[in-house]
Amino acid sequence: MAAAAAAAAGPVLWRRLLGLLPGRPGLAALLGRLSDRLGRNRDRRRRRSPWLLLAPLLSPTVPQVTSPPCCLCPEGVHRFQWIRNLVPEFGVCSSHVRVLSSPAEFFELMKGQIKVAKRRVVMASLYLGTGPLEQELVDCLESTLEKSLQAKFPSDLKVSILLDFTRGSRGRKNSRTMLLPLLQRFPEQVRVSLFHTPNLRGLLRLLIPERFNETIGLQHIKVYLFDNNVILSGANLSDAYFTNRQDRYVFLQDCPEIADFFTELVDAVGDVSLQLQGDDTVQVVEGMVHPYKGDRAAYCRAANKRVMDVINSAKARQQVLHAQTFHGDSLLTQEDAAAAGDRRPAPDTWIYPLIQMKPFEIQIDEIVTETLLTEAERGAKVYLTTGYFNLTQAYMDLVLGTRAEYQILLASPEVNGFFGAKGVAGAIPAAYVHIERQFYGEVCSLGQQERVRLQEYWRRGWTFHAKGQFTGTWRPRSP
Repeated sequence: MAAAAAAAAGPVLWRRLLGLLPGRPGLAALLGRLSDRLGRNRDRRRRRSPWLLLAPLLSPTVPQVTSPPCCLCPEGVHRFQWIRNLVPEFGVCSSHVRVLSSPAEFFELMKGQIKVAKRRVVMASLYLGTGPLEQELVDCLESTLEKSLQAKFPSDLKVSILLDFTRGSRGRKNSRTMLLPLLQRFPEQVRVSLFHTPNLRGLLRLLIPERFNETIGLQHIKVYLFDNNVILSGANLSDAYFTNRQDRYVFLQDCPEIADFFTELVDAVGDVSLQLQGDDTVQVVEGMVHPYKGDRAAYCRAANKRVMDVINSAKARQQVLHAQTFHGDSLLTQEDAAAAGDRRPAPDTWIYPLIQMKPFEIQIDEIVTETLLTEAERGAKVYLTTGYFNLTQAYMDLVLGTRAEYQILLASPEVNGFFGAKGVAGAIPAAYVHIERQFYGEVCSLGQQERVRLQEYWRRGWTFHAKGQFTGTWRPRSP
C-alpha cells in the first residue's frame, strides 16, 4: 500500500539524458553494462565511486500513465495515480482505516471479527501455529460455523484458509493437523489450501530436509478478512504474533470492494495450490497442473493467468466505480454522507495492493518499489522498516544514489526472531548485523551518514517483524 508523495515523472536529469539520446536504446544499454562493470569493481574495493550517482538514471523508467490525469478527481493532484495502471486503485474514507498498535489488539480483534462474521472468513498466512492461542482461534472458527448451522435462518458462511505447504506441514503436529477437525466437521463450508512452490521438485524435493526446504519458496500473503472488514498485516497466525512479536496491522472497516478483491486473490492462489482433505491428504483442483509433479512452465503459465485475471478484472471494476464516483452525482462530503446515511463519503485515502509472485512472472511490488526509490528526489523523506535487513544490490544502489533522506528501522540482534535458535539458525542474527555493518560502512565512505540513518528496534522480551515503506515529500508551508 503506497502512502504520501513520490514523483511519478522521471528526475529532471533523466529526462534531459533521454532528450539527448532520442532513439538510442543501444547506448543506454551500453551505459547500463558499464555501470554494472564499475559496480562489480567497486564492490571488490569495498568502496563506492561517484558513478553510483548514475544509479537512478540507469534504472528502469517510471511506468507511464496511459490516460491523461483526471483533473476533476481529488486524486488528480496526488502523485501515485500511475500505480493504477498496474493494480486496482481503491478509494476509502480515512475514518474507515484504523492502525492497530499491538499483537494483543490484533489477536483480540481477529477473534471478535470471527465471532460476528456472517458470510465469509478468509485467512491467508505463512502458517498456523500449534499452541493454545492458535487453538483458541480455531475454536472461534468452529463455534461460528456451528452457530451458522443452528441459526433460525442458516447462513452461507464460508471459511477459506491459505497457508504454505512446506511450513504448514512441518513436524508431526502442524498447521494441517490443527485444521483437520474443521474440515472433517464442516466439509462444505471450509476450504484449506496449501501453496507449494513450483521450484521445489524432483530430486531437490527429496533431498532437502524439513525447515531447509522452506528456503526454496513460500506463500507469504498475510490478509485476514471477515465479511467486508479486512486486516492487512505481516503477522502470521502464531502465538508470538499474538503476544510479543511487534508487527504492523491496518484494519479496513466496511470496505466491500477491497474485501472482494482479496477474497478473489486468495481464491486464485488457492486454486493453484494443493487442497487439504479430511484424511490429511492433498489433491490438486480439477483441471489444474500439479505444482511439483506437472510441467513447471505449464503450471506457472496457468497460475499467472489465474492471478492476473483477478487483478485485471478488479482494475476494470474500479475504473467503472471511479467514473461513477467522480463523474456522476453520487459524491458527498463526509458531513453530508453522515446526514444522508445512504451514500458513501468522498474518499481521501488511496490503497494499492501490490502483488509479487516471481515464479509466475508477477513482479508488481518490485516495479513499484524500485520506481518510488528511483523517483525520491531531494526534499523527499523515505522511511523503511524491516525485521531482516538484506536489501538487494539494486535497492542499495538506489538508496545510496538518490538524494532523498532515508530513515531505516531494523531489528537489533536480540529482537531478531532467530536470536538464540539452535544450529545454523542461531547464526542468522549475526549475519544480518554483518550485512548492516557493510551497508553502513558504504554510507560512511560516501559521507552520507546525515542523509541515510539506521536505527535498531529493541524491547526486552520482544521480537520485531514489521516491514514497510513510507515516502513523503516535505514542502515549506505557504504563508
